[in-house]
Amino acid sequence: MSRSIVPEAISRQPWQMLVPLFALVSLGGAVLYSAAGGSLHPYALSHVLRFCIFLVMAAVISRVSRNLFRLAAYPVYGTILLLLVLVELIGAVGGGSQRWLNLGFMSLQPSELMKPAIVLVLARFYETLPHAMTASWRGLVPAGVLIGLPALFVMIQPDLGTALAICFGGAVTMFLAGLPLWWFLSAGAALMVIAPIAFFTLLHDYQRNRVLTFLDPESDPLGTGYHITQSKIAIGSGGIFGKGFGNGTQSHLQYLPEPHTDFVFATMSEEWGLMGGFFVLFVFTVVLSWGMGVARRAPDRFSSLLAAGMTATMFFYVMINLMMVMGLAPVVGIPLPFMSHGGTSMLTNMICLGTIMAVNRWNQSRGPLR
Repeated sequence: MSRSIVPEAISRQPWQMLVPLFALVSLGGAVLYSAAGGSLHPYALSHVLRFCIFLVMAAVISRVSRNLFRLAAYPVYGTILLLLVLVELIGAVGGGSQRWLNLGFMSLQPSELMKPAIVLVLARFYETLPHAMTASWRGLVPAGVLIGLPALFVMIQPDLGTALAICFGGAVTMFLAGLPLWWFLSAGAALMVIAPIAFFTLLHDYQRNRVLTFLDPESDPLGTGYHITQSKIAIGSGGIFGKGFGNGTQSHLQYLPEPHTDFVFATMSEEWGLMGGFFVLFVFTVVLSWGMGVARRAPDRFSSLLAAGMTATMFFYVMINLMMVMGLAPVVGIPLPFMSHGGTSMLTNMICLGTIMAVNRWNQSRGPLR
C-alpha cells in the first residue's frame, strides 16, 4: 500500500470547513484594514494574529481526549462561575457595565467563556443522567440551576446579550438531550407574559431604549436610532457589488458607529455589496452545517450534545449580529464571529470550533478513550 506524502495529522483535518473559514477571516482582515483608513493598525493585523494564535489553541483542544473533557466539565464551570462573582466584586467598569477582570496583560470577560462552558457542563450532566429521567424534574431543575446562576450574574453586570447567549446554548442542549417539546413551548408562553413586566421593571433605561428603537428606529434617527439607521444606509448603499474596497463612505466618514466590531457586516456590505454578504452567509452555512454533521455522527450522547451545543452557540452569534445590523433585532452588542475585531469573542468562538474538531477526531477514531 502506498504511503501518502501528506502527513496523516494534516490530511485528517476538516479542510472542507477550514479553507472557507480562512477566506472569511481574510475578508474580515481586509474590511478592518479599510475601516482603519487603509492601515494594518490597530485592527487588521491584530485580528489576523489573534486568529492564528487561537487556531493553534483550537488545534490543541482538538487533541484532548473525551475523558479529559468529561473530567473538566464541572471544574471549568465552577471556575468561570467564580470569576463571574469576582467581576461583581473587583471587576473593571467600562461603558457603564462591570464585565471585565483586569489581569494586567489583558482584560478578561468571564461571561464570554461561560458560553462554551455551559454547553460542556450540560453535556456532561445529561450523559450521566439515565435516559428515563431526562423527561422528569431531574432533567429540568438541575440544568435550570446550572444555566440560571451564570445568567443571573451576567444580567447584573448588566449584559443582556451575553445572558441570552448563555440561555440559548443551554436551552438547545437541553432540547437535544430529549426534554419534552411542550416544556419549551410552555416556557415561551410564560416569557411572553413576563416580558412586558420585565420591560418596565427589570431592564435598564438604555436596554428599554434599544427595544423601542428596534420597534421604531426612525422615531429618533439622530439619537437612540442613529446606530441602526446608519447601518441600514451602509448596507443598502453597497448595492449588488459594493462601492469597492476602501471606498466606503459611511465608515470612513465616521457616520457608522463601531464599524470594526458590532457593525463590521455593514462596513463589509458597503464596500463588497450583496455578493460579499452572500459569501459571508455561505461560509457560515458551511461551518455550521459541518458542526451539526459532526454532532450527528458522534458516537455517544456526551459527544453529540457537546458538538451540537457548541455549534448552536456560534449560530447565536451569527444570527443575532446579522439581525441586529439589518434592524431585525435590538442592538445588544454581539460581534460577528471571525470578522469583528475583538479578542474575547474570537477566543470563545475558537474554543467552540476546537471542541467540535475534537468531537470530529473522536468520530474518526471511534476509540473508547479518544
